[in-house]
Amino acid sequence: MKCKSPQATLQVSLMTLLGAIGVNFPVFADCDLKTEVNDANPQDVKRFFANKSKKVVTFVGYSGAEYEDKRSMLKEAESVLDKLDASATIVNIGATPEGIGAIYLLAKDKGFTTTGIVSTQAKAYDAALSDCVDYVFYVDDPSWGGYVEEGKNLSPTSSAIVESSDLMVGIGGGEVARDELTAAQKLGKQVQFIPADMNHQKAQEKARKKGLPEPTDFKGAADEVF
Repeated sequence: MKCKSPQATLQVSLMTLLGAIGVNFPVFADCDLKTEVNDANPQDVKRFFANKSKKVVTFVGYSGAEYEDKRSMLKEAESVLDKLDASATIVNIGATPEGIGAIYLLAKDKGFTTTGIVSTQAKAYDAALSDCVDYVFYVDDPSWGGYVEEGKNLSPTSSAIVESSDLMVGIGGGEVARDELTAAQKLGKQVQFIPADMNHQKAQEKARKKGLPEPTDFKGAADEVF
């Protein structure tokens, strides 16, 4: 018997969830894409999007921390996507399928070209890529993103994301999402923020493993600013 890949299993779970909340989804278990993967610097990424001549809408939020209410997150994402012209818009996220990456499946079903910009840390830790992303850019970066150099500059990955985006949509999110949304706002980019809790159980387990008090606030760092 042929076993499903972790990505395919995740896609099936997402399909079940989307159907349960009335969100349209494709009838296949994965997006059947041949993802183009590139190593790039921020200038390469900006040049790619400039050549596409399309509006770039980036979703940021929780990744491994996941969502307490994924149904609500997907509903919010669908509301944003339904206001966009799929033929003239690229949906960009962080390349991986967890958390906010669940939007990839939804975006592909609606006909959007999808991209992912992610730190080379993801490659170093062998993080899986979404089956529903058309183009992936690994940006050489010793961090996962956000502000570096004592808050003076964005990391290369976050710089590529912010500078390439026309609209940034945050659905919850931690420190990296907070920094990217804040930087985008400073540059005069369109920013939309939708509050959302991280997964409570995951947050509590993470705290216990580190020997820290269990959290009681699950809104995330981005919520503190927006």
